[in-house]
Amino acid sequence: MPHFWLDRHLLNAIQKRAPAPIRLGLEPGSESSHAPLSMLPTIRVKDRRTLLALLSNPDINFGDLYSAGRIEVKGDLVRLLEELYKTPESTTSRIVSRLSRLIPSNSMRASRKNIHHHYDLSTDFYQLWLDPQLVYTCAYFPDRNTTLEQAQQAKLDLVCRKLWLRPGETVVEAGCGWGALAIHMAKFYGVRVKAFNISREQIAFAREQTCREGLGSLVEFHEDDYRNISGKSDAFVSIGMLEHVGRSHYREFARVIDRTIGQRGRGLLHFIGRNYPHPLHPWITKRIFPGGYVPALGEVAEIFEPYDFSMLDVENLCTHYAKTLEFWLSRFEQSYEQLAERFGTAFARMWRLYLAGSTAAFRTGTLQLFQIVFAGRACDSRPWNREYLYNNSALQNEREVKWTRVMF
Repeated sequence: MPHFWLDRHLLNAIQKRAPAPIRLGLEPGSESSHAPLSMLPTIRVKDRRTLLALLSNPDINFGDLYSAGRIEVKGDLVRLLEELYKTPESTTSRIVSRLSRLIPSNSMRASRKNIHHHYDLSTDFYQLWLDPQLVYTCAYFPDRNTTLEQAQQAKLDLVCRKLWLRPGETVVEAGCGWGALAIHMAKFYGVRVKAFNISREQIAFAREQTCREGLGSLVEFHEDDYRNISGKSDAFVSIGMLEHVGRSHYREFARVIDRTIGQRGRGLLHFIGRNYPHPLHPWITKRIFPGGYVPALGEVAEIFEPYDFSMLDVENLCTHYAKTLEFWLSRFEQSYEQLAERFGTAFARMWRLYLAGSTAAFRTGTLQLFQIVFAGRACDSRPWNREYLYNNSALQNEREVKWTRVMF
């Protein structure tokens, strides 16, 4: 009886401290439940030791305990995480968050270590749940029936159209992933690309794909830090890398852009952001993205202002990233047994939680996905209106002309 009372006391203590209404249960005994919560997914805790760990440090320990199988979620995991994300943050938490985001962690040495942690996992791992080109960033869905493969192609085209690429121009890409955008720009838009990335695994895959496409004369992949980019180009693009730069390094990033495109060029940044400054969740920072930081738009302005770059277009694709993640999570679940067998159950559960949490974050608007097009004040290569972005027939004709120019 005393043990039952203690279990109930611990369950109620966790429930009171939870940032949102949750339903808790201890296996195989007591459960903390109220009528309004009866339809919510249930968090089943393995034992009293797990309850105590949750109370001591829920931000870190929930993820670790879930990964270890000491916590199970009965019901829709994404829905549970959505409920947690919907709860407004306290004033005290915001103050602590603003202080914690000032800690620098992305020197060249630290960046290489951080990127290795996430992106130098075996390419086989990502091939089990990404599209064939391994585009590991938000897709663009022209309509709700678009497949993931079609949406990633549409995103690559959207980026190229926003950059207003013309055959024969030169482009620098900072943080090129597995090379899909660089290859796409060269193949369909006839530009020369220098792409930089410090993930050895990704660069090796990108170079192999470039050779397979016969684009070696147009695309160069450099296994190097973005801070070492040199030489002049017509355009600068970075897709999904700003999150790894760190706010304390924005001035360095800005200097790279300035010396690359000067006042005559233009560029595009595609990045996960927020509506207000806030660090990544501590578990995500510790286990998934060490050194990561997702900025608010006002913070990104610090990149453009010192060099008088003009922001020409800002678009938020938050709902598109939610849909992208739904595809990724579904494919991850379909491959779960294979993933668990090859990489370990704890690793597979950790990534399931990460993908589910990311889905919930974009569904609730906790995270945003921004694309910013910018240019120097002397740039004369700008479209007159926005029709070129969404006119599919015009796009197809333009691509056919460019393909002819590239091939012949």
